Amino acid sequence: MRVVWEGVMPAVTTKFTKEDTLDLDLFLKNIKVQVNAGVSGIILGGTLGEASTLEEGEKEILVRTTVESVGEDVPVIINIAEQSTKGAIRAAENAARFGADGLMMLPPMRYKANEKETVTYFSVVADSTDLPIMIYNNPVDYGIEVTLPMFEKLLRFPNIQAVKESTRDITNITRLRNQFGDRLKILCGVDTLAYESLVAGADGWVAGLVCAFPEETVAIYHLAKTGHYKEALALYRWFMPLLELDISPQLVQNIKLAEVATGLGSEYVRAPRLPLQGAERERVQRIIDTALTNRPALSGLNLTN
Repeated sequence: MRVVWEGVMPAVTTKFTKEDTLDLDLFLKNIKVQVNAGVSGIILGGTLGEASTLEEGEKEILVRTTVESVGEDVPVIINIAEQSTKGAIRAAENAARFGADGLMMLPPMRYKANEKETVTYFSVVADSTDLPIMIYNNPVDYGIEVTLPMFEKLLRFPNIQAVKESTRDITNITRLRNQFGDRLKILCGVDTLAYESLVAGADGWVAGLVCAFPEETVAIYHLAKTGHYKEALALYRWFMPLLELDISPQLVQNIKLAEVATGLGSEYVRAPRLPLQGAERERVQRIIDTALTNRPALSGLNLTN
């Protein structure tokens, strides 16, 4: 299925059972709700998906199960976060074999590659696959920035088509657009900068709290892209305390706790992660409870034009 790099693309969590196996029933429940809310794609195996702890067989199950579930409704994209070029090529080959429609790619993990090494890494993988690629540009968390000159070199590969923009610099959206026009699609990768990014011209939003609040997330995107800025901003302001749960080392636990509150997930995480405990759990739960108490109605919003 062709990937259109726009709209809301949830980086979904991986659901586990108490016995630390994949909970496919709960996982598919969440996927169905995402699709029904109007998301534009499903991203598997990101940080929220606890990719670093997933086994290869589990990744295959998640991709094949998701592809079978969504059919032709939305594309399925899997994240590649590998330590070696050889491993990234193998991951891209597996993604195609499993039935994924596209890739989200991080720079090399653990090793802080220089500019030439990073460009070579992305280039070799892009040249090895026909799948479309979204580069994940997150220097804050991963230590490597993909700069405009680097994108200039990378865009000679037609399957490098989008960037998950997570530099935390909103002005970078304008620089990317000025430099590359529509050749490079831009998706916001930071929940707390989503409204600002969409107003600045981002094409989409790779979202985290969407896992628990899909309708509100899609509504903000739709309102912002159709010029209903006041309504989008009001909804975004309500959402902000929740969105801040995504910019935390415990974002997986935070968002899974939110999924429990909305009936779309469980708290089970894979070790070494542990569910939130003590005062921090109480703090996060208060944020979630307050948001649910004040949850706005969407029925009166301009969501049809």
